[in-house]
Amino acid sequence: MENSDALRRNILRRKAVNLVMLSLSTLTALYGLVWLFWILADVVVNGFRFINTDLFLQDPAPPGTEGGGLRHAFLGHFIITALATLMGVPIGIGAGLFFAEYGRHSRFAGYLRSVTDVIVSFPSIVVGTLVYAILVKPVGHFMGISGSVALALLMIPVIAITTDEILRLVPNSLREAGYALGAYRWQVVKDITLPAAKRGILTGVILGIARIAGETAPLLFTSFNSNFLTLNPFEAMASLTVTIFQYAMGPYKEWHGQAWAAAFVLTVGTLLFFMTAKAVVHGMRRYG
Repeated sequence: MENSDALRRNILRRKAVNLVMLSLSTLTALYGLVWLFWILADVVVNGFRFINTDLFLQDPAPPGTEGGGLRHAFLGHFIITALATLMGVPIGIGAGLFFAEYGRHSRFAGYLRSVTDVIVSFPSIVVGTLVYAILVKPVGHFMGISGSVALALLMIPVIAITTDEILRLVPNSLREAGYALGAYRWQVVKDITLPAAKRGILTGVILGIARIAGETAPLLFTSFNSNFLTLNPFEAMASLTVTIFQYAMGPYKEWHGQAWAAAFVLTVGTLLFFMTAKAVVHGMRRYG
């Protein structure tokens, strides 16, 4: 009888603790969601009313005058981000592949992985100043390509760590089956390991692009900004994030409106990118 009473009290205590922790977790989640939706609603309300065709098709008007657009910033941001993706994705996947497949039992690879894991949390401004010292200062002027290098350096650790973790989840029995059939290691990696982990690797690439999509600080030290349209990555190049910062801090109402509109486009564009990428991952899971 005493044992059953003690068991009942223990069950009630565990249920009470579970209810308290579940309530606290729900409240904290709701607290974060409230501020998130408040920020999104503020961007949508203030940015949508300034959306027009001139914003995408026109270059900036002289300061203090109405009209003009941010064509130079949209194109510049796309070029910088695209170049960073082209540089960062192959290197990040290659690094993760080395950590998981070729350096799994190597102490040196373990040290490199630890350093990469630390770099993930590095402030982006530190990477910007590093690239400034290496690329910008010796050349003597800001360049769009230096901004791409800075963003690629921010992207690589995220993709490398994610790729490493995903590849480690692939069962060793699949690798052993490939070796038993006489395949070389590179064939096992190419035909067995990578296809088995492709969805997770794609998710890591998405996270890497998300890491750099809204960065401002490293671009201030590398590509800087420009009020003119340029497609040459070896010149100072405008970017959407730096232009938003410059216009938001400026004294003109027209600039403030265009900054809100640019923030709205950047937010919606990032959201659409994530939705498309998730749909691709879902399709790969369903048909792959």
